Amino acid sequence: MNGATALSERALGPDLARGLMLWFIALANSQLFLEAAALGSFPHTLGWLDQATMWVLTTFVNAHAYPLFGFLFGYGVTQVARRHAERGRRRVRRLLWRRAGALLLIGSVHTVLLFSGDVLAGYGVTLLVGAFVVFWRDGWVIGWAIFFFLLVTAGIGAVSVEDVEAGVYAADVPGDIETLLTERLITLPLNLIAGPFMATCPFLLGLWAGRRRLLERTGRGLKAVAVSGIAIGVVGAQPLALMWIGVLPSESDGWYGLATTLDVAAGVIGGVGYAAAFALLAPRLRQGRVVRALTATGQRSMTCYLAQSVVWTLVFTPFLLGLHDELSLTATALLATATWLATVALASWMARTGRRGPFEVLLRRATYGRASLAPWRASSVGSS
Repeated sequence: MNGATALSERALGPDLARGLMLWFIALANSQLFLEAAALGSFPHTLGWLDQATMWVLTTFVNAHAYPLFGFLFGYGVTQVARRHAERGRRRVRRLLWRRAGALLLIGSVHTVLLFSGDVLAGYGVTLLVGAFVVFWRDGWVIGWAIFFFLLVTAGIGAVSVEDVEAGVYAADVPGDIETLLTERLITLPLNLIAGPFMATCPFLLGLWAGRRRLLERTGRGLKAVAVSGIAIGVVGAQPLALMWIGVLPSESDGWYGLATTLDVAAGVIGGVGYAAAFALLAPRLRQGRVVRALTATGQRSMTCYLAQSVVWTLVFTPFLLGLHDELSLTATALLATATWLATVALASWMARTGRRGPFEVLLRRATYGRASLAPWRASSVGSS
C-alpha cells in the first residue's frame, strides 16, 4: 500500500472524535492567556457566571482534553503502522520517524511564533520512541501505560497552592516581541521533556485500542468504556473543581495535591471515555450535515489546531489586541467556542471544495514523499 488513506476510506469515528476534541483543546488553551487578575486569587473570587464556567471547564474539559488528544494520536499511529505492515518493521519505523521529525519541526516553530503550550513537538519526540513501541506486545504496552499513569499523577499531585497563586494562569504574552520570542525559545526544551512525559500514557492506550479498532465498533464493550470513563472523569474532577470556585478549602497543600492527582488521573480515563462516546455516536449521525463538518475538521485537525493559535496571538498579545487582562473567564470560553466553530466552517468548506488542510499536506509529504500525494488528493476530492 502506497501513501496515505483517501478521506473516503477513513473510519468515521476517530475523525469525528478529533473534530470535537478540538473544541476541548480551544477551551483549555485559551484560559492559559488570562492574567491572574482576571481570575481573582485562589480560591477564585469570581462572579456566579464565571464560577459556573470554571466548574464546567474543570469538570468536563481541562484534564480531559490533552489525554483525549494523546489517545487519538496513538490510535492514528497504529492505523499508519497497520496500513504499511507489509513493508516490514524497519520501513514502518522509518516512515514513523519521518512523521515524528515533521511534527517536531512544525511544533517547534509553533511554540516559538504562536503558543508556548504546543503539544505537536512533544508528540514528535514521543513518536521517535513510539516507532519501536508500536510493535511491542500488548502486555508491555499496557504495563508501561500504567507506569506512566502513576508517574504523571504523582508528579502533578506535588504541585502546591503556592505554585497556583504564583501564576498557573499567568499570561504567556510579554509586552514586546523580543522578550516574547526569547521566553518561548527557553520554553521549547521544557516542552520537549514535559510533553512526552504527559502524553505517553494516553498515547500507549491509543496504540492498544488502535490494534483492536475499538473506535470502529459499536458493541457493549465500547458503551461500557464510554459510560464508565466519562463518569469517572466527572466524579474525579469534583474536589478540584469545588476548590477552584471556593466551595472547598484549598489552603492545605496536601488536600490540593490530592485533588489535583484525582483530577489528572480521572482526566485520562475520562478522555478515553469521550473517544469511545464519540465513536458510538458516529454511525447514528453519519448522514447529518453537522457530523460531516465535524468529521472534516477531524480530518484537518492539525491545520485547525494551529489556526486556533493564530486567534490567541491576535487577541491576547499586548502589542496586538491585548485582551488578556480584560476578558473574563466566560468571555474567553465563548471566544474559544467561536474560534472552534470558525475552524469547523473552514474545514467544511475545504471538504466541499476538495481541499486538504495545508499542514496535513505538509505532514503527508514529509511522511510518504511527494509522489504518494497525487492519488491521495485525487481520491479525496468531494469526500468528507
